[in-house]
Amino acid sequence: MLYPLKFHPILKKKIWGGERLAYKSKEHEESIGESWEISAVEDNISVVSNGILADNDLQELIEVYMGDLVGDHIYEKFGIEFPLLIKYIDANDDLSIQVHPDDKSVQVHPNNDYAMRVEGEYGKTEMWYIVDAEKNASLVLGFNQEIDKATYFQALHQNKLMDLLNVQKVKKGESFFIPAGLVHAIGKGCLIAEIQQTSDITYRIYDYNRKDANGNTRELHTDLATDVIDYSYQPQHRVNYTPQNNQSTRLVKCPYFTTNLLVFDRDIEKEYVHLDSFVIYMCLQGKFTITTGECEPVLVNKGETVLIPACFKNLTLYPDDITQILEIYVEE
Repeated sequence: MLYPLKFHPILKKKIWGGERLAYKSKEHEESIGESWEISAVEDNISVVSNGILADNDLQELIEVYMGDLVGDHIYEKFGIEFPLLIKYIDANDDLSIQVHPDDKSVQVHPNNDYAMRVEGEYGKTEMWYIVDAEKNASLVLGFNQEIDKATYFQALHQNKLMDLLNVQKVKKGESFFIPAGLVHAIGKGCLIAEIQQTSDITYRIYDYNRKDANGNTRELHTDLATDVIDYSYQPQHRVNYTPQNNQSTRLVKCPYFTTNLLVFDRDIEKEYVHLDSFVIYMCLQGKFTITTGECEPVLVNKGETVLIPACFKNLTLYPDDITQILEIYVEE
């Protein structure tokens, strides 16, 4: 029998990682840059941590429960591969400047070497919600002017790429949409909730000429990145929204996912009768209990993520004081 599912976080130590995700580690390790909350990436399949299905992984559950778990239209399209990767990212230093390809460019491309490296993968469109940010924290989001490939190459080879990039200060509670092709980077001091397509394809284009302990620079993917970058000037990447208490507020709707923000301090009844999709809750503040009327209540604490199977169409959320969650699903 299905029920709201929690998973063991998959923790990624990074040279740029901080201490804000240490509580997710039994050993309270430092330098944890990413916590993969729900993942179907190869060799990183999430494993259930609660209830009678504990120790089963996400793919095994989709094989058994199919559309009841993920939604019929999602199962028909993706099979046993879960379509989203859900993360927290803690940046204690600036991340490299990077870009991701879209679905079309990773599966069909005239360069054979390129196609061999990425054939069969999905692209990577994502969004960020700023869970916390230090003073003067910033993001890199696209270019600060209209450019072309030649201008980009010239700046890259003259070590002047940063002159072309849009660096934007950010604060807690802001949200940003990062379509495939947008050059971007997370800056020092940001704690971010990231929702993205299931893909781990990243093309690193600039890393501030940093060297590791052995004096080596990290690999760059200049040629691959050049073919997928969107060189257009887009002045606005921040999501404009006004949160409404005790009701879901839309942040992002795209072909790959829909993400809402819900801030509530009273019981909330959620109805998903017309939604043929799983629902994910990421608890950013407070804690709450989920009841379905069919299984035991499930408590979700701050920093935890829970997957609601598609077969549950009516839920009640009981908050403990003011609670803030992201609500994520896939629409037809």
